[in-house]
Amino acid sequence: MRFHTRKWVKPEDLNPNSTLFGGRLLAWIDEELALYSIIQLENPKIVTKHMSEINFRSSAKQGDIIEIGIDVVKFGGSSLTLTCQVRNMMTREIIITIDSITMVSLGSDGKPKPHGKTQIEYIQDRLGGY
Repeated sequence: MRFHTRKWVKPEDLNPNSTLFGGRLLAWIDEELALYSIIQLENPKIVTKHMSEINFRSSAKQGDIIEIGIDVVKFGGSSLTLTCQVRNMMTREIIITIDSITMVSLGSDGKPKPHGKTQIEYIQDRLGGY
């Protein structure tokens, strides 16, 4: 699992129990998945099509720092299937796991568009090793 983003849990991120609001966490995850997919598929028109079961395993409190991790499961014709894990860097506990998320590349007509990708590309691959 590659961890790409860290978030600092602030007062506005809390629920009435003074722990991280699940909806806020899911918004952060969805944004990170979209950004990752946009970069991998080289298309700014990406949508979330499907998320499998979301398993909340622990929480975070104000002041904690969390990390969002993403791995590619597979490349489809116009889609990218990912897996996600979020962990609390302060307690080392896993906060949430999502086994399968499908992101779809769209064309200018708003319909699925083939992306032609078959493997993860890293920045150094695109820059010719620089």
